Amino acid sequence: MTEQTKIPLPSDAVQPRRKSSLERASEGLDLASLGGMPIPAELIPPRRQLRKVRRMDEQPLEAAPVAPEPAPSRLERIEDAPAAPSAAPAQAPIPAAPAAPAIAVEPVTFNGPRHKIDRALLRQQGMIQPEGGVSGLLEEFRIIKRQLLLQAKELARGGMGYAAQRILICSPLPGEGKTYTSVNLALSIAAEKESEVVLVDADFAKPSVLSTLGLPGGKGLMDALTDPSIDVADCVIGTDVSGLYVLPAGSMTNSDTEQLASSHTAQVLDRLVQGAPNRIVIFDSPPALAASPAAELAKYAGQAVVVARCDKTGQGALEDAISLLSACPNIQLLLNGVHFSPSGRRFGSYYGYRG
Repeated sequence: MTEQTKIPLPSDAVQPRRKSSLERASEGLDLASLGGMPIPAELIPPRRQLRKVRRMDEQPLEAAPVAPEPAPSRLERIEDAPAAPSAAPAQAPIPAAPAAPAIAVEPVTFNGPRHKIDRALLRQQGMIQPEGGVSGLLEEFRIIKRQLLLQAKELARGGMGYAAQRILICSPLPGEGKTYTSVNLALSIAAEKESEVVLVDADFAKPSVLSTLGLPGGKGLMDALTDPSIDVADCVIGTDVSGLYVLPAGSMTNSDTEQLASSHTAQVLDRLVQGAPNRIVIFDSPPALAASPAAELAKYAGQAVVVARCDKTGQGALEDAISLLSACPNIQLLLNGVHFSPSGRRFGSYYGYRG
């Protein structure tokens, strides 16, 4: 059914519309002048102005009353707000300064006179003979040194520093073979093609390394610790065995433990291996349960070898010695004086076998 509108008849005269009381009061009191000033069109935000024009254009002349437009959503209000100023362009990263080249440390050399080791004295004591033939003793210490050298490289790669190049040889009690082990181990490491070894006589009360090798005495480790003007490198004795050096114990003192506990000790011991990564320092220390310097020396060593005599060392003494050396991170046990091997192992005999 179509919508119909009323058609006016010719007889209907057009009557002028009467003004309402509100309109007559507005004209008499000039209420229009009390309103606010009109807002210039250029001050209306562009988006709102366009929206208003679009609504006026879309309304038909005789359309039904249009429902009020809903308030703009939060998203529309955000869009209507003036755009935030764009962020400043990110600055290009500043290139890192090139790393400073590592300063090469000049290796410490031992320029003192060289002395000949008494080979006959070594034979009398049943020790390794430099330039001698292969023996069972030599083979035993080849295995021992290989494990210690490999461990030293691992400790160096782990960031232990100069301590990785130091090995402490100790025993729980006197007479268990610590000096015997220290000298043979030093002779074995000196035979390496790319290694040097400094054998330190650290048994300050009863030094025996020099007498075992037949070397003369002189200033040593304790002199360098008590007198800062003495360079420990000048106290090192050279030998006629390539790669083997000896540092005497030095002057006797009643404060050897206190001297080792001083901050100066680290500087003195670092001096022995400074700039020489292939140099090993072996300490022949006093027995752990008989003198206190062994426990102090353990703080500066990356490895410790506890020599236990199979027919003499008791389990309690061995456990107490290991406890005193606990400042060293790697403690290994060396069983000395063994005459029986369950596996039938007889090192050295193979080299004399012809078959």
